[in-house]
Amino acid sequence: MLSPIRFRQALVRPPTPSVVDGLRAIDGPDPDFARFADEHAAYVAVLQAAGLMVEVMAELPDHPDAVFVEDAALCVGSLAVVLRPGAPSRSGEADAIVADLEARFSKVTRVTEGFVDGGDILVTADEVLIGLSARTDRAGAGALMSALASTGLAIRIVETPSDVLHFKTDCAIVDERTIFSTARLAASGCFEGYDVVVCPTGEEAAANLIRVNDVVVMRTGFPATERLLTEAGYDVVTTDADEAARIDGGLSCMSLRCSW
Repeated sequence: MLSPIRFRQALVRPPTPSVVDGLRAIDGPDPDFARFADEHAAYVAVLQAAGLMVEVMAELPDHPDAVFVEDAALCVGSLAVVLRPGAPSRSGEADAIVADLEARFSKVTRVTEGFVDGGDILVTADEVLIGLSARTDRAGAGALMSALASTGLAIRIVETPSDVLHFKTDCAIVDERTIFSTARLAASGCFEGYDVVVCPTGEEAAANLIRVNDVVVMRTGFPATERLLTEAGYDVVTTDADEAARIDGGLSCMSLRCSW
């Protein structure tokens, strides 16, 4: 059985100055490129400190959102799946990542129907949850189910709250059987059978965190969440991601974490 929290390597793609034109659900200030680059470098350092070998892929200046590499692909063991991002402007990111995956994975397949973003996919110890959202539709979820058939994992399609961009905007796995979730997503019942830690009210933006080997990595600036997780026994590391948040990005989407 593959562990959803144990990884050896990660793929990242650095931001470029075009990141200021990144997509966002709600209009707001552009990210500052210099600060974004500093935050990304610190994020990479956190992954390395957690024990990962981080490989940096080529810049894609023509694709402002390319720093969010998780939306373009999914890694499960030795299998990599090239996804089909739901935003039309991001289709080139999927095309660009094919060669990187083929150089590193023994099997690479591709979703060719519908739309599915990596931000809508949560992999646990024994199943894959695919959240339907503005960026992931049923056709894409069904195509991904077919692509993952060889993994032996159960696959379940769930609903993402209508006011949430991606399923993993509101949840993360923090150990083999525990999900950290916002109250609104937990209330949907999609995590039945799991232990659930509910994000403190007012800090919902902290829900997009990642468990990497022995540490939980979360955004700086959410003291109640940090305290809750620390008191629950998790080793918490914080890192800045305010610039990524300006264009709807978070910690999970800035790397492809792999067990190979």
